[in-house]
Amino acid sequence: MRSRRFFWTLYSLLLMAGIAFLPALGQAKNAPTLKVSYVFTTHHTPLMIAAIKGEEFRDQGVWLRPLLDKQKYELVADGDTVAFLDFVVAKSGSESATLFAMKHIDMALASVTAMMAAVDKGTPVKVLCPLQTEGMALVAPTDSSLENWDAFLAAANNAKQPIKIGYHSPTSAPKIVFEGALRESGLTVTENPNDYQAKVLMVDLKETGNMLPALASKQVEAIVGPSPFPEVAVSRGVGKVVADLRDLPPEGRWHDYPCCVTAARDDVIEAHPEVMRTFIELMAKTNTWCNQNQSEAGALAASWIGIPESAGRASKLVFLTGFTDSWMANSGNYLDILNHMDKFNGQLKGKTLQQAMTLMFDTRFIEPAGQ
Repeated sequence: MRSRRFFWTLYSLLLMAGIAFLPALGQAKNAPTLKVSYVFTTHHTPLMIAAIKGEEFRDQGVWLRPLLDKQKYELVADGDTVAFLDFVVAKSGSESATLFAMKHIDMALASVTAMMAAVDKGTPVKVLCPLQTEGMALVAPTDSSLENWDAFLAAANNAKQPIKIGYHSPTSAPKIVFEGALRESGLTVTENPNDYQAKVLMVDLKETGNMLPALASKQVEAIVGPSPFPEVAVSRGVGKVVADLRDLPPEGRWHDYPCCVTAARDDVIEAHPEVMRTFIELMAKTNTWCNQNQSEAGALAASWIGIPESAGRASKLVFLTGFTDSWMANSGNYLDILNHMDKFNGQLKGKTLQQAMTLMFDTRFIEPAGQ
């Protein structure tokens, strides 16, 4: 008799708990599951912070509820599950562009230049908001004679064969800024190892994980890349910063230059506009938190990626809360530079920013910064 009473009591409790859970279950059942890619770089710190902080960000109205650490999260707005997000680690923005083209991901944090390359090839993808600026550098081995930009220019001009500079992705913002500055300085650039007339040979290292080994083994004479790799190189004693890319000539040209953005496929945007709006709100609010808590954000991102905490705390990244006039203008400069370098052969070939706006951007999900 006692066991039967216990059974019915337990059954009643479970039934009531199930009934109480039904509304939330119904909401979650209708929520889409979207794949979001990012790269192991501190440029993508806000996504990591949103995942780490989870419900600590409940007061900001949007947050992530962890389901499987570093892999699956609920995107929550005012207590309602808006979407399930599966995190996908990409090797570079270029790989994210490929994943977009194959419809293997729905959203991505990637460089704006990688998304431009994707659009040029006809991939139906749009930039929804900017993520950050800064955090790009030229790094040489610690015992290199390259101490600053002037020393680099002198070495390149006097060398009997092209100086080898490694990069992680052909469409990465650091590579594009660096090549733009080289051309401004009158140095010829090539990616052909048999071209001995050029002053600089750009070497594709394929992914961020190969940059520091290539530097340490002196496969290349320097690397150009995004945070945290310059900071990690210094922290581990394998490299030194020759120049922050923001300081390359002409003076002031590369300050606050666009780097990473949040982007999504066109069909996903049209099918789930409220998910896009909620995710972009989460990124904008988390960006604000990262700017206000720079050292903590850097340390948490370092822990997530698996790099020295000191390297994360040394980050000088500036995270953005919306489009600005200068950000858009500099995106137009990227477009001009890439066209001048004959990098486009499709939809963006010969186009100005104004002509390319509707191809590249969907700005309806976020207010301009400062408004």
